Amino acid sequence: MYKFVIEGGYSLKGEVNISGSKNATLPIIAATLLAKGTSIIHNVPQLKDVDAMLSLMEFIGVKISRRKNKLVIDTSNVNNPEAPYELVRKMRASFLVVGPLIARCGEAKVARPGGCAIGPRPIDEHLNGFKALGVEIAEDHGYIIAKGKPRGTKINLSERSVTATENILMLSTFAEGETKIINSAAEPHVIDLVNFLNAMGAKIENSNGLFFIKGVKKLHPVEYSVIPDYLEAGTFMIMTAITGGNVFLREAIAEHSTAEMVTLNEIGVNITKDKVGIRVKCNNRLGACPVKTAPYPGFPTDLQPQICSLLCLSDGTSVIEETMYEERFNHIAELQRMGADIKVDGRIIVINGVKKLDGAEVMASDIRCGAALVLAGLGAKERTEVLRVYHIDRGYEKLDEKLTQLGAVISREQEYQP
Repeated sequence: MYKFVIEGGYSLKGEVNISGSKNATLPIIAATLLAKGTSIIHNVPQLKDVDAMLSLMEFIGVKISRRKNKLVIDTSNVNNPEAPYELVRKMRASFLVVGPLIARCGEAKVARPGGCAIGPRPIDEHLNGFKALGVEIAEDHGYIIAKGKPRGTKINLSERSVTATENILMLSTFAEGETKIINSAAEPHVIDLVNFLNAMGAKIENSNGLFFIKGVKKLHPVEYSVIPDYLEAGTFMIMTAITGGNVFLREAIAEHSTAEMVTLNEIGVNITKDKVGIRVKCNNRLGACPVKTAPYPGFPTDLQPQICSLLCLSDGTSVIEETMYEERFNHIAELQRMGADIKVDGRIIVINGVKKLDGAEVMASDIRCGAALVLAGLGAKERTEVLRVYHIDRGYEKLDEKLTQLGAVISREQEYQP
């Protein structure tokens, strides 16, 4: 295992390219199962989660070749509609193959998924959606067994689950008749999946949080480029702010990051946009502000740990309400080790800004917790060691290399093994 060793106190300056969206890439890879033949996907980030999804696809019978950020995916000979626990346990997004497998093969057998330890994330919304579409669902020894031919219907999600919306969308493309999905998620990566499906020949319309799908009998392979990752862009915005830096985020799409840009502007960060990216400048002590996570277009829960790190070094008291995941607080104890005045009461985080954070040995326990600890290390005095960076590698492409190019002092080193 590796760790990041960070010497804090250096401002980030320069330009960074924002990678393709992990959360768009994973469902798009799964969606290639819907069409026999070869699809080409560009702007694919080199991440552990993408590797895990590709291993699962190969187990199903897909042939894959990869060159840097380009994938060539041949689904001509899919012959095994099953996803075993050893492949699914690593991440929740692996469950996204269920909808396409039912649509393609009429059946699927997939283990219940794993993922980051940020609280219960049941798959009930997926299963209820499948059942509404006429699919029979059974469970046996930790496996979900689905069989049937989908029929169009109206589905009202009880929560705006991103992965449930994506799974139901993919299955609905082959449903007989029309499907209407109400209270659906509308994050940029969901819309990117819809655009990909429509490019394949699906008939999906999006109207004010509603998806209307007219079922088709066949989809075709396509060549497609994944959108830039607005969560990576948001993380780099906050990293720039905590170091008092000046960074241009090339390829970042401002319209995908409205809530976080408004919040950062409110506390004193200067953010401007142009056609090819976002400029972030910060050379002053920042203020406090309230933050409430919410489904898109609200403030992303996946940026809550990062904004916590920044507000630890802001003047005044900030209150953050985490509405999405009841256990997304793994970063709190680690920030306290660095001298942060931060505490949790239920789903409320209260932060009293301090003058400085001290370098310490801390541990990443999920993707965004890891990003938050790197952030804190960049803004801290002296040396910080972030352990278990494999979590960070699941969601951020070459983060240490990108930070080094911007002037950070960060290295990847082997963790001590007694």
